[in-house]
Amino acid sequence: MRGTELFERRAVISGIGQSAIGRRLDRSGLQLTLDAVLAAVEDAGLTVGDIDGLAMFPGGGAANLPGYAGGNLYEVQDALRITTTWRQGVVEGMALPFYGPAQAVATGQARHAVIWRTVKEGSAARAAGGRPAYGSTKPAAEGPLAWLLPIGMLSPVVQVAPYATRFMHEFGVTREQLAWIPLTQRAHAGLNPDAVYRAPLTLDDYLGARMISSPMCLYDCDVPVDGATAIVVSAAETAPDLRAPVRIEVMAGVVEGRPSWEQWEDMGRVGHGAARAMWARTGLRPGDVDVAQLYDGFTIEVVWWLEAMGFCGTGEAGAFVDGGERIALGGELPLNTWGGQLSGGRLHAAFGHTAEAVRQLRGEAGARQVAGARVAAVTSVGGIEAGAALLTGW
Repeated sequence: MRGTELFERRAVISGIGQSAIGRRLDRSGLQLTLDAVLAAVEDAGLTVGDIDGLAMFPGGGAANLPGYAGGNLYEVQDALRITTTWRQGVVEGMALPFYGPAQAVATGQARHAVIWRTVKEGSAARAAGGRPAYGSTKPAAEGPLAWLLPIGMLSPVVQVAPYATRFMHEFGVTREQLAWIPLTQRAHAGLNPDAVYRAPLTLDDYLGARMISSPMCLYDCDVPVDGATAIVVSAAETAPDLRAPVRIEVMAGVVEGRPSWEQWEDMGRVGHGAARAMWARTGLRPGDVDVAQLYDGFTIEVVWWLEAMGFCGTGEAGAFVDGGERIALGGELPLNTWGGQLSGGRLHAAFGHTAEAVRQLRGEAGARQVAGARVAAVTSVGGIEAGAALLTGW
């Protein structure tokens, strides 16, 4: 497929912005959202008056979980007095946060569109006496929950754990190998002043941590936080007027099989369809990637993405991450250089990952900068609705 046929090439990521990020912040979801949106617009070199497209994740005006959403489209548009030509409530099935906005600017429906993701999960967890679970907000079991709640599968970690067990059994992957993902990402977080957890993490710390849902322990799980991230996507033709745009080389989102965790057919393969679709749209190959920002709701999801994206073969991810050298700064594939969601905080749906990819490609990542980074991989979600993209420097 020729590059001129790809709608992605008609869009750029022009701005990224984040609010304060913390375990518990005394600010409303709307306040955090406005902080992030205004920061992203300024980062792009634009003014609020230039914005004509708005989107949020997840869509709608109400959260589907405690702490799961902040300022909605109506509140943000009214607060900033924005006149829109395009708006969208984005659901998880879009796979990548900038997918919808890129389509909008590529087709001329908007010129500069901003999308945001706001979470107050840190505060919600504190108020609930623990991390809120999917089942905690449902008065009655229905749909997939009718099968999951009776056996205690209330939260994502409990639902993902059997897949981790199956993968580790099938390929002989050990907890000592998996540990190097959170250990390495914690080392990267130590170089990120905005990361929630920055103190060094040792192998003994990991192996001695309490088990949450075997085989996944505390440090295999991302960290609930309060915070907001906003991304401005602009028409490529506006690039000369932007501060530091980043190209969207290619992206894809695919749902393989039945769209439910309990009916997933292959417990050792997640994200392969999205990765195949993405690589089919570009001449770049895994060896061209300089830095990888791979979704890490749980450690096992990073493993799945390493294999799905072709950075190593099927069943080889345990050996690939063992010791941490290959995924560290200075290694062949620096991984989640901001600390990822395991240490930087659960900003969700690849928003934090995208922001870091943009910083790396601009050369603005400070002490954690990957020298000469020109191609960044970003993936979103750990299964079912999977998305993958390559971003390139200008």
